[in-house]
Amino acid sequence: MDFELRRAREKLEKEQKDRKEKAKLRLERERKAKQEALRQREAIEAAQRSRRIDAMEAQLKADQQMEESILAGRGISFYRALEAAPFEGSGDKIKLPPSCFTELSEQGAFDKGPLHFQLSVVRQDESSSQAKPAESLGHGSTHAGVLEFTAEEGSVGIPPHIWNNLYSKQDPKTPLVEVRYVWLAKGTYAKLQSEELGFSDIPNHKAVLETTLRQHATLSQDDVLTVKHGVLTYHLRVLELKPSPSVSVLETDIEVDIVGPDSLPERSNQHVLKPLTFGKSESGVINEKEYIYYKFSIDNDTWGRISSGDAEIEVKLDSEAKDGDTDLYLSQHPLLFPNTHQHGWSSHDMGSKSLVLGSKDHNFGAGTYSVGVYGFKGTTKYHVLVTLQDSSNTKVGQQPVPSSSQGSTADTVECSNCKHYIPLRTIALHEAYCRRHNVICQHAGCGVVLRIEEAKNHVHCEKCGLAFHSDEIGKHMKVFHEPLCCPCGAILEKTQMVQHQNSDCPLRLVTCRFCGDMVEAGSLAVDARDRLRGLSEHESLCGSRTAPCDSCGRAVMLKEMDIHQIAVHQKN
Repeated sequence: MDFELRRAREKLEKEQKDRKEKAKLRLERERKAKQEALRQREAIEAAQRSRRIDAMEAQLKADQQMEESILAGRGISFYRALEAAPFEGSGDKIKLPPSCFTELSEQGAFDKGPLHFQLSVVRQDESSSQAKPAESLGHGSTHAGVLEFTAEEGSVGIPPHIWNNLYSKQDPKTPLVEVRYVWLAKGTYAKLQSEELGFSDIPNHKAVLETTLRQHATLSQDDVLTVKHGVLTYHLRVLELKPSPSVSVLETDIEVDIVGPDSLPERSNQHVLKPLTFGKSESGVINEKEYIYYKFSIDNDTWGRISSGDAEIEVKLDSEAKDGDTDLYLSQHPLLFPNTHQHGWSSHDMGSKSLVLGSKDHNFGAGTYSVGVYGFKGTTKYHVLVTLQDSSNTKVGQQPVPSSSQGSTADTVECSNCKHYIPLRTIALHEAYCRRHNVICQHAGCGVVLRIEEAKNHVHCEKCGLAFHSDEIGKHMKVFHEPLCCPCGAILEKTQMVQHQNSDCPLRLVTCRFCGDMVEAGSLAVDARDRLRGLSEHESLCGSRTAPCDSCGRAVMLKEMDIHQIAVHQKN
């Protein structure tokens, strides 16, 4: 009996213990479940709180950007992210889609003057799918005007100037551009730095720059301007602008300072004018069919001495190579780089060459001159020298008076062979000697008396009839009679080609009388009245710009200004 009661009690105790253990485990699980639920609820609340904070910051940033955009746009808020599409054009004016016109028009942007936009590259961040402005990734931004609203929706047409300032030489993978309307102050000062040598050598180079800037609406600091002058291309970096780092260049006068490059650039494909000093020789080595150029200037004091006949300029070129040869070309600015086709003076002699310019040369005067050394044959070491020397009594080119022009006297007779007048007492001896050793060139109009051993080297050009040494006739034929092809298509010999490019070629560079830039001559003006004035096609268009009259302030076309001054103000 006791045994059964003990077993029953032990069984009850065991069951009670198991129930307690199970209850304890259940309470522990419930406690852990509550803690896990609490942790999850806290994590959810933290994530929601973080999202609310991020949304608030994004809203604050958007509101700030909106306020800045409105402030920058003087009440106009316009922003688009568009895909960049390059197009061939000049200047800094972009093409926008028609929807941009509608949005800007609804805000009255066209009533506030010219439209200006800030352009920034937008790049996709690799760590997230959010687009970021390129400025934060090391890329720049620039400013532009608008050309027209004809681009496809979702894209913006960008000319080369804007493209090169926004992107590197490698094409962008994602050419997204942020276009934002801004208001820009009118520029008053700009400091530019040429990346190449020689820009300041261009005659009236500021007029050339002004012509380029007429195609621009804005300037931004650190941008690079491309200025073309004939076959030359220069790149000018914007170092400083006033009154702000980005300005408008429309309808304003800007003071411009241009500085040269900080360091000498590497070898360039463009020609550069090296300075020459009077009396100081410059040396160099030139290869065949290459040009090397120098420059020197004649001031008013020097020209005063030359014009009075007291002095003259000599340009001398000496070559050292026996098998090589050079040619010498000279021109007055604005012709910067004289060549075979276009020059003012030239010398093609074998060996040393010399050009002497004095007061009797009507094309010679004060100014800057370019000296061109051309490698005619082989690789040649040369020395070029410009000197100001006193005029000699015997002028260069003056021929001695021939004996036949002297009046015969009673005691002289004419030699039947050489036609010189010889004293009568020695005529027989002279004629015997003269016939054995001298011959007369039988070419029409020549009649030069030559030694018999020299006669075989005396030849005449079959085309022009000029006399040369046999070693020189080959170069003469190549230089003067080999056909030359002008870029306009004309094929002429050298003499005719020089005249053609100086006065007839439509592609020759001339100075516009209105803008001062060197432009292609082109054809005559379309308007009959402009043709009567002698205006070229460019001058007819350039002269159609208006400017205020100095006397009355009235806006008058530049090409009508002289007539206006005479007809209205009786000024000649």
